[in-house]
Amino acid sequence: MKFSWKNLLLWSLPIIVISFFLWQGIFAPTVNENNTNLTNSRMTYGRFLEYIEMGWVKKVDIYDNGHTAVIEAIGPEIGNRMQKIRVELPASAPELITKLKKNHIDLNAYPTKNNTALWSLLGNLFFPLLLVTSLALLFRRSNNATGGPGQAMSFGKSKALFQVEAKTGIIFDDVAGIDEAKEEFEEIVTFLKKPEYFTAVGAKIPKGVLLVGPPGTGKTLLAKAIAGEANVPFFSISGSEFVEMFVGVGASRVRDLFKKAKENAPCIIFIDEIDAVGRQRGTGIGGGNDEREQTLNQLLTEMDGFEGNTGIIVIAATNRADILDAALLRPGRFDRQVNVDIPDFKGRLDILNVHAKNKKIDNNVSLSIIARRTPGFSGADLANLLNEAAILTARERKNQITLKEIDKAIDRIIAGMEGTALIDSKSKRLIAYHEIGHAIVGTLLRNHENVQKVTLIPRGQARGLTWFTPSEDQSLISRSQIKARIMGALGGRAAEEIVFGESEITTGASNDLQQVTSMARQMVTRFGMSTIGPMSLENEDSNPFLGRGMGNTNEYSDEIAIKVDSQIKLIVDECHNKTRDIIKNNRVIIDKLVDILIEKETIDGNEFANIIKQYTTIQHKI
Repeated sequence: MKFSWKNLLLWSLPIIVISFFLWQGIFAPTVNENNTNLTNSRMTYGRFLEYIEMGWVKKVDIYDNGHTAVIEAIGPEIGNRMQKIRVELPASAPELITKLKKNHIDLNAYPTKNNTALWSLLGNLFFPLLLVTSLALLFRRSNNATGGPGQAMSFGKSKALFQVEAKTGIIFDDVAGIDEAKEEFEEIVTFLKKPEYFTAVGAKIPKGVLLVGPPGTGKTLLAKAIAGEANVPFFSISGSEFVEMFVGVGASRVRDLFKKAKENAPCIIFIDEIDAVGRQRGTGIGGGNDEREQTLNQLLTEMDGFEGNTGIIVIAATNRADILDAALLRPGRFDRQVNVDIPDFKGRLDILNVHAKNKKIDNNVSLSIIARRTPGFSGADLANLLNEAAILTARERKNQITLKEIDKAIDRIIAGMEGTALIDSKSKRLIAYHEIGHAIVGTLLRNHENVQKVTLIPRGQARGLTWFTPSEDQSLISRSQIKARIMGALGGRAAEEIVFGESEITTGASNDLQQVTSMARQMVTRFGMSTIGPMSLENEDSNPFLGRGMGNTNEYSDEIAIKVDSQIKLIVDECHNKTRDIIKNNRVIIDKLVDILIEKETIDGNEFANIIKQYTTIQHKI
């Protein structure tokens, strides 16, 4: 390691501190002792008085201001030879001197040597002085090396990663599935590269763009693409890096960040997870001196204050736009809000094409089929899907990813890792009836999604699973669709009741019943799909500072609450009875499907539909 005074001081400081305490605790007390360690023999004060009475004591030397005595004595008990014995004297013993004079014993007193002053001065002044001098030299070296206050005093400095030409390795061509958001940012990049096209007609550069969307949809990836495309300085920082335990540090870092940005304008500042610092103010927690609120106030001022920030574009990303402060969202600070949503079929296909470039995929695998099977998957989910399929392929020592590995990867992402197949025939048959109950009810209902797969292979906490192909558009759901989903969820419990009897029903439907109750309650209290009327009695608003749902209270009377409970029970009972009827009327096909499922352990959607088509009596959906 290269020698430097700074390294020497860093290593010497702990040694100095440890040496100081060792000196004070171990060595310093030893120098204050008098030269009384003349003998290891000791005697009690009472025994000493007895020796005086018997005339055995010949000489007494007193030390430590009369606290210790060393006697010279001779007698039968000590071998009739002169020995030195140490005696601890009491604090007050006026009779001792009288007895010594009476018995004509030689007495000498030695004053305490005052040699502690020098050592006390050395211990109390020298080491602290050496410590302070070392710290001063350390700070001086740090200042000279950095040209500023040094690392120890850099709490208020911005931690933003600064790149004059950000080489992220990602450009707009690498971002797929969010075409609308790409168009917005391509326009901003063009504004930075060729501003004259816009200023010629009086347009001004946007001050801020807020990326809003669920996790994994590509917000940070899009920011990396902007950095890769724009030939301007790029600052990137996380919202949590502004706030520290020290008061005023966050605001200082905001000021320092924008100061650097103004020196390098035009430039881009990217703040990831801005909700960490941009939450609503005035919640009553922390008061007006809350460190996070001070940081937000400084950010608001820097983005659109008296001075302005001409030439600086602030891009921020969050998945919790509902909790951001209103002053942060207004035009002039964030002029545009770009929604980065879950991709549709075309977006998923484009994302799969991007992530499949560096993967060896079998020619028989169609990415469009995978895209249709994965509605609701985000870009991160699709990337993870192909990566999991590649891992499974390598584990099985194959050269190319096939549809089998992709199917396993989808199942693993949705339901968890594959468990050990069931052996117990009774439990296996009960679970088979439960899963076939879900599948048969979902298949026979006109407004229910089609069956994708039924399996008895455990995954995660589930001992068996029934997958349905979700519809592409989940934004609008009709009343009949919700009821069909309730009946499909009740199919497993209904099958257990019809086949094994109500006394043999199991706990396997616990999660199904939670979903059923939740859907029925939402029909009554949020969607107005009951006899109570078109009223929204509950909402999804929650106080983000008190926790989800903690601030929610019922805004209706007890009479309405009773009606709500009765309507929920009415909906569930109606769907339950219809589900039981479906199971009773199709018991023959259910038994056939259970036998096939127990034998094969997995039935895919096409095979399931073909088996049902063989029975003409149930071809038509209900």
